[in-house]
Amino acid sequence: MAQKVKWLATDDPAIMFEDSPVGRMKKELWDASDEEIDKIILDYGIPSLSELGKAGSYIQTTPRSKQIEKRRKNDIVFVPIGCTENHGKHANSGLDTFMVTQILEGVRRYTAKIGDECSLAFPPLLYGGHPYHHIGMPGTVILPEEVVKETLIYTMLGLWDDGYRKIIFINNHGHCWMLEAAIHEFCKRYQLPGIFRTVEWHRSVREFFTPTDTNGNDFDTPFIHADEAETAVGMLLFNDMLDMSAAEEAWPTSYLFEGQFDTSIDCYRRPSSWSLGEGHSAIERNGTPEGVVGNPKLATAQKAKRPIAAILKYLTLIHDEIHEKYPSGKVPPIEMTTLRTEAELAPFLKEPLSEGWKSVHELPRQGIFECL
Repeated sequence: MAQKVKWLATDDPAIMFEDSPVGRMKKELWDASDEEIDKIILDYGIPSLSELGKAGSYIQTTPRSKQIEKRRKNDIVFVPIGCTENHGKHANSGLDTFMVTQILEGVRRYTAKIGDECSLAFPPLLYGGHPYHHIGMPGTVILPEEVVKETLIYTMLGLWDDGYRKIIFINNHGHCWMLEAAIHEFCKRYQLPGIFRTVEWHRSVREFFTPTDTNGNDFDTPFIHADEAETAVGMLLFNDMLDMSAAEEAWPTSYLFEGQFDTSIDCYRRPSSWSLGEGHSAIERNGTPEGVVGNPKLATAQKAKRPIAAILKYLTLIHDEIHEKYPSGKVPPIEMTTLRTEAELAPFLKEPLSEGWKSVHELPRQGIFECL
């Protein structure tokens, strides 16, 4: 019989954390002093310059001999997912991508420092899928949903074939349902064992973005788009890509009663997430042509420190739990998580290019969802 959930109260009646490893970690960060938060982000090397071109940071920037050594010790790979999108005149259109890459670079630095380095893959989507209300907005490049899904499915397949059996998408953009669909379609088509998931990072630590009155560094407005919250994160991680003298405030026009649809991180626990409908508010081009939904002028780098500390710690928790339960080369029970047998998959789970190894390109097709 399942136990009743216990909750950890905070100094804000609207914020509670589940009494679980995740909730206790969040509660500790909620109660931490500013000095303790500064130490946490410093441990992860935040802020630092982008490492997209740094040798040894990503799979694609590391000599293969060294990358193989790294993967043999730790076959977890984090895959950053961003986009190209108008974030107002004050911000860069690659904001979503640089947010998530620099967060994950911090996680890689930290795991390397403790001798358990994870791997990072280059962002497979520099242009992403988008919700309908971004249509017609200059500066926003919209890919068809099938392009997004197929790109991610074959990224997963290639990484799995190279020995990365724990593939974690870290999403920083409003197309999460496409990532979810890609993971499920990958599993239906290929029935390969492993750990596959997507993490909507700002939603994962929503409590730290929720407007409160308990701390002088709290946010004043809800997390929506190119607003106080996103701008604050940009100011902390890559301030030189922003021009705050061009910041504008803008708010959406809605055609339904308030309280129905939540904001980007679901901080109000409203009946519907923002992505569960269209037509109830103006499209961005007509309603907020500024490219902003909120007030970026309220942003400071200081405000972003606690949520960034929270996501760094949460991703480390995910990493450590997976790596402890399923160290490199190990996967969840094959015959419990797929319709294949251990014997059938044994050659595919060997070290790539070792004796007896088979590539996924030799994988027998199985089931009604086999790729045509």
